[in-house]
Amino acid sequence: MNRPPTASRRGLPLWLAISLALVLKGALLFWLWHAFFSHPQAHHMRMPSAEVQQHLLDGAPASNPSPPTSEMKNDSAR
Repeated sequence: MNRPPTASRRGLPLWLAISLALVLKGALLFWLWHAFFSHPQAHHMRMPSAEVQQHLLDGAPASNPSPPTSEMKNDSAR
């Protein structure tokens, strides 16, 4: 009596299917990171590290926020 082929006998072996899925997912994640997170889009919108650290650690605004730079003023006028 012939038995019907099981799922493991059709298509790719399980280890190869899992490996291909992991490689494709890794490539997709790398592409997404490179497309959206690898380069900042607005270089003029940088904040001083000390102010950011103070804000994150204390939860309160910095005591002397810096005035907007001329570059920021020019961009807001556009």
